[in-house]
Amino acid sequence: MRLALFSDIHGNLVALKAVLADIEARGVDDIICLGDVATLGPRPHEVIALIRELDCPCIIGNHDAFMLDPDLIHTYTKVPIVIESVDWCREQLSADELDFFKGFVPSLRIALPDGRGLFIYHATPRSHMEDLLATTPPEQVDEMLAGHDEALMIGGHTHIQMFRQHRGRLLINPGSVGLPFKEYTAGQAPEVLPHAEYAIIQADEDAVSVELKRVALDKAELRAALEGSDYPLAPRLREHWTD
Repeated sequence: MRLALFSDIHGNLVALKAVLADIEARGVDDIICLGDVATLGPRPHEVIALIRELDCPCIIGNHDAFMLDPDLIHTYTKVPIVIESVDWCREQLSADELDFFKGFVPSLRIALPDGRGLFIYHATPRSHMEDLLATTPPEQVDEMLAGHDEALMIGGHTHIQMFRQHRGRLLINPGSVGLPFKEYTAGQAPEVLPHAEYAIIQADEDAVSVELKRVALDKAELRAALEGSDYPLAPRLREHWTD
């Protein structure tokens, strides 16, 4: 079994295409999207169309839920530029595109060849909004994972790649396709890195391996994708993607 898992695309078509090309070159059995597909980036239509074309399982992230419930974001953040960008994205999308998010699932469990389980979610098993980090205290992690004993547990949301062992289980974060962060900022303005991130999980009856992948991106191509878009975060991202 060889799975590619990616999360937090955030409307970045350039990054998504680069990740999918890298996945194709490496060969996998299945692809799984961990959510946060369209918001905060300049190309929501094209990203949704490409994910639909993949026809892969999709986990609902908080930003996907924001598309379906306009009031929900106000329970998550008070940052005006983020709220404006989420509202901008919703206004761009058609009813059919918004309906696409209704097909996303809260979580997914996959049986591994050795009989153990792989549990997939967006942020934690109990919430698509809370942060699970390498530095989260073990007792707090216990609360986040309560009721789950799968050998591998995989979620995104924080935009930071992670490989953590917790009481015998492996906790994996594939990072972010569209907006990978240099470090955890607790809601403050992040530094966005010029690459795209994802993970490959390979498992057989004898062993499990995890690869955290980083795919280099062309800053000029990223800047070009911002042209012609009036979405609110464009000026800030242009600064990140300037040589």
